[in-house]
Amino acid sequence: MPLTPGTILGQYEIRSPLGAGGMGEVYRAHDTRLDREVAIKVLPESLTADPDRLRRFEQEAARRCPSD
Repeated sequence: MPLTPGTILGQYEIRSPLGAGGMGEVYRAHDTRLDREVAIKVLPESLTADPDRLRRFEQEAARRCPSD
């Protein structure tokens, strides 16, 4: 289910869609706690129940974190 601008996910406010692919949808969002722009990837529920897919997602996230 696509998210619309203004949707709140925890501390993040969705601003706009950035793209979609096999692993989920990516959105530009605002981190209201740290007052900065971020990218949020939302996985379909079916992928979160698959340990191999979830592991791939976590590996991808670890590789793309520029501050680590």
